[in-house]
Amino acid sequence: MKILKILLAVLSILCLFDMPYGFYQLYRFVAMGIFFTIAFKEKSSENWMIFWILSGLLVQPFFKIPLGREIWNGVDVFWAIVLVYSTFKK
Repeated sequence: MKILKILLAVLSILCLFDMPYGFYQLYRFVAMGIFFTIAFKEKSSENWMIFWILSGLLVQPFFKIPLGREIWNGVDVFWAIVLVYSTFKK
């Protein structure tokens, strides 16, 4: 689980750069899958499970939520911080 969280944190940081549009589409699928996987694996903590599910729903690629580049960049940084924090907390 730690590897998935670190991978998603790195991908979230890469979203801050000017990448091809295909990268962002791939990121949405990968992030949704990883967020839902984390939620399923960490169902012992209801608060974290809800956070991961909501994150997966926000990033899902089927019904895109237009927040604007600046807000998405902030969300990506927030996710990267939370993913790293949740990896090394205890």
